[in-house]
Amino acid sequence: MTQKNKGTTDGLPYAMRDKRILQKDQKFRFACHAGLPCFNTCCGDVNILLTPLDVLRLSRSRGLATGEFLSRHTLSPFTKELHLPVLLLKMNDDEDKRCPFLAEQGCGVYGDRPWSCRMYPLGMGLPPARAGVEPEPVYFLFADDFCAGRDESTEWTVQTWLADQGITARENLEEGYREIVSHPWFIGGRQLEPRRIELFHMAFYNLDKFREFIFDSTFLDRFELEDDLVEQLRDGDEALLKFASRWLRFALFAEPTMKVRESASEAGLSEQDGS
Repeated sequence: MTQKNKGTTDGLPYAMRDKRILQKDQKFRFACHAGLPCFNTCCGDVNILLTPLDVLRLSRSRGLATGEFLSRHTLSPFTKELHLPVLLLKMNDDEDKRCPFLAEQGCGVYGDRPWSCRMYPLGMGLPPARAGVEPEPVYFLFADDFCAGRDESTEWTVQTWLADQGITARENLEEGYREIVSHPWFIGGRQLEPRRIELFHMAFYNLDKFREFIFDSTFLDRFELEDDLVEQLRDGDEALLKFASRWLRFALFAEPTMKVRESASEAGLSEQDGS
């Protein structure tokens, strides 16, 4: 039986351990509007983590292919502590290091703003994977000195904030990504080799390249997919993003989430991922 891991700071980055932990029904006060003296202050010289859905929606809203967006607008820091790639939004190369999408009236991509921006002033962390334990998100309240929004009178709970900011509505599309990054395979500090890391990056972040990988290679000759799913993957970005997690479970962790065609089985796959 899989147990749920209750909110704890054990194993989370040290930067998160001194924050106030909130249960989903606990209240906090916050509001952000143009009347505050700090308006837009938080939109510069900051690390904004991008999820796969962020990359997809920002790419489409800017009219860019995902590969071009990644090249123009992202950074991918590498440290020995990271077992998977992390993408950060690249700030402008000016004194204030402002977000490239910041406009005078505020966020210029508000409808497609990243997950991190939607979450603030909340933060969320996932404890490290443990055998037989389903990691439960731990929610934090940031108390930045520059932020006057925390002195406003509007009250929220974690649940109402997530719903108001569109986080809850994204859950169906973000779930597969979270399940991969918190997968039990990584227990004990296991690391993926560079080839598998490239596959993760392509499937989750560079969706246009992943679509080419499916339709312009021998992928469909090697794997059996439902006919209606194939058509969804051809034109549907969100269907492709959800499929990415299914395929990565096979390619990264050898889970039986993909059915290999008999002809491909007999010939033998040169790579577990089918490339």
